[in-house]
Amino acid sequence: MNPHHRAIGVTFAVHGAVAGTIATRLPWIQDRLGLSPGVLGLALLCPSVGAFAAMPTASRLAHRMGERRTVRLLIAAWCAALALPALAPAPGWLFPAMLLFGATAGMSDVVMNAHAVAVERSMRRPIMSGLHGLWCVGSLAAGGAGIAAAHARVDARLHLGLAALALLAAGGLAGRRLLADRPAGGVPAPRRFALPTRAVLAIGVVGFCGTFAEGASADWSAVYLTEVADSGPGLAAAAYTIFMSSMAGARLAGDRVVHRFGPPAVVRSGGSVAVLGGVLVVAARTPWLAIAGFALIGVGIATVVPLVFAAAAGTGATPGEGVAGVATITYLSGLTAPAVTGWTAGALSYPAAFAMITCVVAVMTLAAGALRPRGAGRGAPVPGTSAKALR
Repeated sequence: MNPHHRAIGVTFAVHGAVAGTIATRLPWIQDRLGLSPGVLGLALLCPSVGAFAAMPTASRLAHRMGERRTVRLLIAAWCAALALPALAPAPGWLFPAMLLFGATAGMSDVVMNAHAVAVERSMRRPIMSGLHGLWCVGSLAAGGAGIAAAHARVDARLHLGLAALALLAAGGLAGRRLLADRPAGGVPAPRRFALPTRAVLAIGVVGFCGTFAEGASADWSAVYLTEVADSGPGLAAAAYTIFMSSMAGARLAGDRVVHRFGPPAVVRSGGSVAVLGGVLVVAARTPWLAIAGFALIGVGIATVVPLVFAAAAGTGATPGEGVAGVATITYLSGLTAPAVTGWTAGALSYPAAFAMITCVVAVMTLAAGALRPRGAGRGAPVPGTSAKALR
């Protein structure tokens, strides 16, 4: 692992750790501010709204300031924003704090993925799946630390403040070793709002389906085990951990598989595994069969988002513009998946909701050809991809 690869890997892990930290302290924030479930739900909608609104501007900012400097700035802003929700003195302050939290999350996500594509191209081999695996590792590790802090009754203002400082330091150190910016070479500035183009929409369909299955499984796995498989709370909570761990492991191992077989084949085979997992979940009436199904879904969809970002980087005037376009689609999917799953479960049943999710994964499998390398130029395959992977 060269220094640039190591630096962007730490950056991904830091980004994941911020997300994992805030998730564990939401009950403290809810209790301190006396939020009803409905008000908390509205507050949790704010990060997605903030990200969705801000992401299209990220590539233009990177063009103006330089990609490395922008990654460092936005990762620092994302880490600093971690402390804000716990500091909100009243519910009215929580909403703008969560909007800012989401805006910095989405913008830093775009620029770090665009920078990761540049590092991948400089190394002439796939690395995106492993980087997203490190994001999962960071999220799981920070989540574990957050659970320990919550059990020890540590004030969330202290916990999130110290976590923000530690992650800010880690991100700052990693940022010094990021890949240096290359001359723009007359490349025009990205549009102010890099909404998806026709070229990115087909790739976006794959990303939408994969993110939909990921978001629905992450948010509803524990509820599914409780309501359908008659599981206790401990085993139900383990379903989420096993799902995320399965996805992290598959991502960490994914780059070698992508190098050997290429993105379309990997997404097709992974989609088939995820469909099998969905069938097991729908059929499951015992906890362990359902957990096995969620683990297979995690393995099957693991490489989709990294490969979608890598493919999208070749569709715009700059890699950042292409990544911003597909990120807008995937964040929209993440915004709608939990709600649509809940509505379907309420109108029909939980198994019917996951039957719907299984169909979404099947669409992803059929659309995997959109990730096929596009030939020379910016859309060229990552150097080092095997000849078999190009077919």
